[in-house]
Amino acid sequence: MGITGRDGSGGGDGGGRLLGSGRTSDVYELDAGWVLRRNREGWGDALAEGAVMEHVREHGYPVPRVRLADSTRTELVMERLSGPTMLAAFGTGAMGAREGGVVLARLLRQLHAVPGWDNGGCVVHLDLHPDNVMLTPEGPRVIDWSNAEEGRPGLDWGMSAIILAQVAVGGEPIAGLAREVLTGLLADPSQLTEDGLTEARRRRAAQPVMSRREIELLGQAEDLIRSL
Repeated sequence: MGITGRDGSGGGDGGGRLLGSGRTSDVYELDAGWVLRRNREGWGDALAEGAVMEHVREHGYPVPRVRLADSTRTELVMERLSGPTMLAAFGTGAMGAREGGVVLARLLRQLHAVPGWDNGGCVVHLDLHPDNVMLTPEGPRVIDWSNAEEGRPGLDWGMSAIILAQVAVGGEPIAGLAREVLTGLLADPSQLTEDGLTEARRRRAAQPVMSRREIELLGQAEDLIRSL
């Protein structure tokens, strides 16, 4: 569950207060209602990501609003959200880990009802995990759409499962929590497929932010998913 920049903002030239940092971006305060997420070292395409967010929001999916006219390829202006991430809520006891997995499953099913653009597929997030869900007073909001594309549900389920399972077998303090979330995610009938899981493992291994240790854990992670 790699940390990614969340509600933050920061003003393009001078920037406001730094609100958060992740592996690939920093988030700065613009004002009470808006933040700016700035990608580092040319990472990603913020305009394309914002367009995906607008597309799914138009279909009723819970994402922050964005201001594409004020954004660039490296900077995305988006709605400032209040509330903790799902991961932070686990730490305070505001949400149980198993419940969090059930919420992730619901968010995946809801997303896969949103049509894609070209090939008859649906929108897939490909990085949906507890640190990319903000628990606002209005309900969960999904952030970090930099990996999103048009695809098939099985791959999206596979990516969420492999991310959680990697943490669950990694021996870190939150390993047990991650296993509980994974159990909740897979508790109900899901659209996880053999092909989806295989492709998810391949894509996860190819991500440039993965450490050698994280890549080595993928085999154990896949075994855990199959056992559940």
